[in-house]
Amino acid sequence: MSILGNRLLRKEDPELLTTGARYTADVDDPRLQGAAHVSFVRSTEAHARVNSIDVAAALEAPGVVAAFTAADIDIDPPPLVIPPLFPEEMRRPWLASGVVRFVGEPIAIVVTDHPHQGEDAAELVFVDYEPLPVITAAEQAMEEETLLFPEFGSNISVSYGDGGDPDLFAGCEVVVEQRIVNQRLAACPLEVRSTAAVWDGETLVMWSSNQNPHNSRNRLAGIYGIDREYVRFICPDVGGGFGPKINQYPEDMILPWVARRIGRAVRWTETRTENMVAMGHGRDQLNIATIGGSRTGDLQAYRLVTIANVGAYPSLGAFMPSQTASMAPGVYQFDRVETRGVAVVTNTTPTEAYRGAGRPEASEAIERIVDVFAAEIGMDPSELRRQNLISPDAFPYETGTGLLYDCGDYEKALDLVLAEADYPALRAEQRRRRRSGETVQLGIGLCTYVEITAGPFPGSEFAEVRVHEDGSATVYSGTSPHGQGHETSWSMIVADELGIPVDRIRVVTGDTEEVAKGSGTYGSRSLQLGGAAVKKAAAELAEYARSLAAELLGAEPVEVVLDKAEGASFHVAGSRTRAKGWAELAQAAASSGGLDAAASFKASQPTFPFGAHLAVVEVDVETGAVHLTRFVSCDDSGRLLNPLIAEGQRHGGIAQGVAQALLEEMVYDEAGNPLTTNLADYAMISATELPSFDLVALETPTPVNPLGAKGIGEAGTIGATPAVHNAVCDALAVFGVRHLDMPLTAEKVWAAIKASTAGEVPS
Repeated sequence: MSILGNRLLRKEDPELLTTGARYTADVDDPRLQGAAHVSFVRSTEAHARVNSIDVAAALEAPGVVAAFTAADIDIDPPPLVIPPLFPEEMRRPWLASGVVRFVGEPIAIVVTDHPHQGEDAAELVFVDYEPLPVITAAEQAMEEETLLFPEFGSNISVSYGDGGDPDLFAGCEVVVEQRIVNQRLAACPLEVRSTAAVWDGETLVMWSSNQNPHNSRNRLAGIYGIDREYVRFICPDVGGGFGPKINQYPEDMILPWVARRIGRAVRWTETRTENMVAMGHGRDQLNIATIGGSRTGDLQAYRLVTIANVGAYPSLGAFMPSQTASMAPGVYQFDRVETRGVAVVTNTTPTEAYRGAGRPEASEAIERIVDVFAAEIGMDPSELRRQNLISPDAFPYETGTGLLYDCGDYEKALDLVLAEADYPALRAEQRRRRRSGETVQLGIGLCTYVEITAGPFPGSEFAEVRVHEDGSATVYSGTSPHGQGHETSWSMIVADELGIPVDRIRVVTGDTEEVAKGSGTYGSRSLQLGGAAVKKAAAELAEYARSLAAELLGAEPVEVVLDKAEGASFHVAGSRTRAKGWAELAQAAASSGGLDAAASFKASQPTFPFGAHLAVVEVDVETGAVHLTRFVSCDDSGRLLNPLIAEGQRHGGIAQGVAQALLEEMVYDEAGNPLTTNLADYAMISATELPSFDLVALETPTPVNPLGAKGIGEAGTIGATPAVHNAVCDALAVFGVRHLDMPLTAEKVWAAIKASTAGEVPS
């Protein structure tokens, strides 16, 4: 009987909950004995010329080993994240020189014997600034009165799509448009950025909190002009990634230069405030959505225009508008779809991929404008959705943006959620409260979504499975977990293929010396690519072991079967008297290289998970306070390997999606100063603001990979945000409020209600 599909408790958790994880800052390696500590002097100006930097006073401070500015660094600046896409003129330097472009940009490096000495010494570095005009908003950057890179001649780092079709909405009886803001967010990982570096002879050894060790190794090899075999990159336990840790930052990648320059190992762990102002932010898109259709609810045409604020230097965040554009039509059948977008630079922290990476923005835009359209024609938003969903028999379905959806049953997901929530009863209660004029009004919000996972280019993933002479096994995976439960999941796959108990299987990830190659963990790709590679390697190992067992048993391989029951062994079919277990086979194979197999799996295309979310909110009309009272979700990610792990991912994603709708926002003042630089000012969500989630199950296996699996890690952020946003706007509809931008804070909601009673309803 297959172990797959069981609710197996995570193997990772006992250690995490008892002795604790081993993060980069906890690494106690002999090679790091006596390591110096790096501190960065960061810009206090959002945009300014740097006339001079004086490190003399810092060099005299206690414990200071060295201090460096950009003038000292003799290697080329770090490469562009996507070289063919981004302009060379916007390449980010190691340290700012000449001009600083955001508060928090590194200007100088101070190296000390102890970390606390660095904080004090960094304050002694004197920087002479000459302030320049500051741009913090994307629309402001589009005016181009101030240029961050005058030599490039524009604030637009990259453009997507083409011009507008004047006939796009021809024949539409109703056309509505809405300006929708996806505000800037901070990832707030439990573990801040942390890196250690040492030159062990000719080999560079680095430990870092990172999602993509092999790619990081490759970049470092290129920067320092050495072969990849002379770079060992190690990811210990990673306390949260969420996308901003996919790539290494200049602060990480300059550490080997510092180590070589001072002749000793170095370490760096940022403070929480540094993390908030200098690690990549997420979202920050302005979307202008226009939708057209008939008065009877047939949606016909859709246009999405995106202006993305990507901060001071284009990084992965500048690629996100293309992701948003590709997923623009969502789950709906449109006759015509048009998308275009730009990524503009501003005097803010550069943006990165953040949980969902462009897809939450697409879902927010289409789901919000669908509700606006429903209100315009007086139709229930659930019925408008049902009437326009892509039908199950249309798959594989090619969208107006050229994507090929693999499989889905969108109407079933919607119906399951509506039934679970008792939608008619909720609407009845809403009508009752509106009639009675109660001070606490009810809002009901829906989202029907589809997302792309392991995309837009699925790539491949590597795995190796080795059985040892004691009968245990080790999996070497190119994925790099940071909370996804890979140790449990990969063990389950191997146990299912080989019959070796889960507790006798070890999983190795995140070390480029132990794992031959890999592509890391991001974009909800791990199970469908990494898990499929593990399955493929295990299956090939089983076939090799079958041949070896046949040789030892004096039989033909086709006569030998693997009995996966307790004490898994190979025996001749119909006869259990002679058998060879895994330990015996591994011992027999020891002289010929061992009992192992390696495999890579490459998918033919991405997969497209889907689902429906329903949020119920109560809005206190006297204070503006919003209380999320119920949340029902159906998230179909194909075949479930372990429902318990999938539910955990759904819980976390929903929490972050709700957080965007109601609470979280990185705020800058007009001078470009970040105002939310710690967890007292930045309203990160907690369990206090959340109800227990009602998770509805649905599995639609995909034909794209042998596990039938799709991604699940980002679904919550893609469905929850528009569901909650729609719910609050639904509650406010009784006051004539059509739309409010997120986050839907009590102050903002209260102001909208007050404005409506004064006849000044916000648009």
